[in-house]
Amino acid sequence: MPTEHQIAEHRKAQQAAKEAMAHLAIVIDANDTEQSIARKAHEFLCEAGYQDTWYYQCPALVLLGSRSCVSISGRDYQASTETVGTSNLITIDLSPARSEYWGDYARSLVVEDGKVIMQPKQLEFKNGLHFLQQLHRQMLRLVKPNTTFEQLFEWANVRIRESGFVNLDYRGNVGHSIATSRDQRQFIEARNNATLGDVPFFSFEPFVRLKGGRWGFKHEDIFFFNQDGQLQSL
Repeated sequence: MPTEHQIAEHRKAQQAAKEAMAHLAIVIDANDTEQSIARKAHEFLCEAGYQDTWYYQCPALVLLGSRSCVSISGRDYQASTETVGTSNLITIDLSPARSEYWGDYARSLVVEDGKVIMQPKQLEFKNGLHFLQQLHRQMLRLVKPNTTFEQLFEWANVRIRESGFVNLDYRGNVGHSIATSRDQRQFIEARNNATLGDVPFFSFEPFVRLKGGRWGFKHEDIFFFNQDGQLQSL
């Protein structure tokens, strides 16, 4: 279980990411690109005191349009100049860091009529967002400190398949531990028998597409177990 100090410091980083995402949802318009959105995100995080990132040199990984379903490491990511236009899905993954304290927060933002909206009209947008929100709620009720990384991996992938979606992650995993070094992360993947209670924090971030669909959706938060063994999000 993490200390109160660790919880407080990681929560500050995560809150900065949440506020940056809320800001982006307001300022993004049809003329923006992956490059301009990534720049706006980093500028906001810098103003909040988070100039650094733990994820290679990629504080904001932005994918939209023709790259909506692309799964790529921050090590290789290069933002494109494709514009948002009037209808799109923009997935933004933010990774602010201060010292050993990380944030890790991703959302897929729907654009209709040239602006980000919270209640989309298009059915594929509705279904993708709703499925990931539901999956997170179910995960919160299911996972215990003695749940293994592999068990969560298997459960999530069964739910993804049974619900008519495809896991798009290039590693096939659905999240990772929050460590003090990028290379020390443990992934929510097959054959990882460590328990989630063995790590202070972990992210849950399924990246999915409806079978036959056009758009790739991601929804990520950081979680930890409190003193009573209950799972909570930062």
